[in-house]
Amino acid sequence: MDRKTLLASLLLGIGVSLVTGLLPREVALGATQYGWPLTWRVHMVVAPELNPWRILPAWFVVDAAFWSLLAFLIIYYVRRR
Repeated sequence: MDRKTLLASLLLGIGVSLVTGLLPREVALGATQYGWPLTWRVHMVVAPELNPWRILPAWFVVDAAFWSLLAFLIIYYVRRR
């Protein structure tokens, strides 16, 4: 395990998290949710004048960590073969 692998995994994880933040996941309770597997961005449909967009930074970090771990496992597996 070297620094390049860790850095590539981290960048891929953040990139995939940002891309999933562009795709709507579901509409529930007057809000459209973005991000997968964790919702880290929410667009309020009901009363949007109060705060139409909510970004949940802690959930983004966990989401990026999930994708980074998955990217690391894939890179590790491909290098071992």
